[in-house]
Amino acid sequence: MSVPVVAAALTMPVVVMGALTLVWRPRAAACPPVTPQTMQELWNPSAIGSEFISAAAFLGTAGLVLAYGTDMLWLPVGAAAGHVLLQAFVTAPLRRSGAFTLAGFAGWRLGSQAVQRAVSVCVCVIGWFYLLPQLESAGIALRVLAGSPAWVGWAVVVLVALTIVLTGGIRRITVGGAFRCWLKLIVVAVPVVAVMAIWRLDGGADPARPELSHFGRETTVAIDLDVAVRVLTGTDIEIAGVLDGERHDGEHVVLRPGTHVLEEGAQLVLPAGAGVPHAAPLPARGGAGWTPFGRGGDHPLFTTYSVVLSVLLGTMGLPQVVGCFSAHACGRAARRTAAMVPALLGLFCVLPALYGALGRLYTPGLLMTGDGEAAILMLPHRVAPGPAGSFLTGLIAAAAFAAFASASCCAVVAVAGTVSHCALRGGAGSFRAGALIAVIVPLTLVAWIGPLGSAGLVTLACTVSACSLCPLLVLGVWWRRLTPVGAVAGLVVGCALAVVAALAHLLCGPQDGWPGALLAQPTIAIVPVTFTMMVLVSLLTPLRVPAGVDRVMARLHLPEELTTGRAR
Repeated sequence: MSVPVVAAALTMPVVVMGALTLVWRPRAAACPPVTPQTMQELWNPSAIGSEFISAAAFLGTAGLVLAYGTDMLWLPVGAAAGHVLLQAFVTAPLRRSGAFTLAGFAGWRLGSQAVQRAVSVCVCVIGWFYLLPQLESAGIALRVLAGSPAWVGWAVVVLVALTIVLTGGIRRITVGGAFRCWLKLIVVAVPVVAVMAIWRLDGGADPARPELSHFGRETTVAIDLDVAVRVLTGTDIEIAGVLDGERHDGEHVVLRPGTHVLEEGAQLVLPAGAGVPHAAPLPARGGAGWTPFGRGGDHPLFTTYSVVLSVLLGTMGLPQVVGCFSAHACGRAARRTAAMVPALLGLFCVLPALYGALGRLYTPGLLMTGDGEAAILMLPHRVAPGPAGSFLTGLIAAAAFAAFASASCCAVVAVAGTVSHCALRGGAGSFRAGALIAVIVPLTLVAWIGPLGSAGLVTLACTVSACSLCPLLVLGVWWRRLTPVGAVAGLVVGCALAVVAALAHLLCGPQDGWPGALLAQPTIAIVPVTFTMMVLVSLLTPLRVPAGVDRVMARLHLPEELTTGRAR
């Protein structure tokens, strides 16, 4: 990659973050507390959408579309659908409770510190899993742009996040959530519009044609890591490096159908018309073979529905969303905000699909190396070599690293505040210790995880949320007989099962058969267990129903003009 790209990638994030710090004044609220209600209702959807339109989601979704097709847009579509459920079942009652956090709502609704502590643990776990895709994507981005080891990207994100959080800059950054949302959309949209214009001038090939599973022109592919690739048809290539344990020095070799191993440092020249070898974890399919259930594995239908359910229900329990709804003047305003968010996420659905489809035309070698998430970063420079491509790539890289840092800051603050309040004695010193704990746990895990991809890592955070906090919210809002004992039992069982499955999948890699499918995507199995545990234990402990539950339920469901005050 050229020097201007690397320089822009490393310097522009500092400029963007500094501009946000200077423009936005520090405020205490989690969302932009614009005084006029109408302006607030316009800002808050963008602030909430900014939590989902992260750089990890951009890179991960584009990589999924590149590898599996446009039917893999389950991440943004599931998040948008999750906001429909959030609007219908949770938004207005949660706003009427007056609670600013999920732990605060649980403690107020059930009158139990034990429930509040259990929710706090779930918040910490979700925050740790939410940090993983930010670190993973930063490592990929810096490796592609500058050739650095992945740990350099992890270190950059951790250091920037800790610096901002520990110096108090997070308040300035957090209130700029709405601004960051539109900044990311615009910065990512400009390069793809330019690439589409060049694509049309280049003849406008159809990305849906099966023949696009072949290289359209002579292409050189550099192998950065050891990789196994699958070949469907025999291909004559020129290779310098180690192939299947044998070193070659630029001679022509025929890749026969089957699986071949390429070692780090190998360089291949594939002629025009050659079939695209796919990295072993990816399905070797052409454009017409893209299917929503074509991701491989023994039970793809179960896996796909479990993924969709994970994102759908996990959206309802993400802790960073609650504070934004509490800033509204009434439940109706909160509902209107929840209704606007899916429209905003609809814009997000379009951009990764375009990058992934165009990536099949201009960067098919990414399917060979398994670096599908680098499509957004490599596409502009591949389409327009020279200063223009370098500028567009640097623009995307700057927005990506700024988004990595800001999203990481939100997760670090949530975890650090929870650890400081629940496990330590509180105060500035305990918050700093909590911030270190917040980054040490995911930083340790990210070094051991396999090639799951940032989109898959985002799903893990949604899985824990769907299996723990989502059932608590639904039952806490709509079922008066929920007891503290039942809530704690469900939270412990649901969170524990989700975390054990996630860690087993991350650390042990993919498994075969039903055990592998359940470990990879356990949401569809664990969510019913969590609901059942909460209901059964609550029915077995009817005397533990909190006193004044009728008053609490009336406050949750009656219009604001009939109730006053806020939760303590």
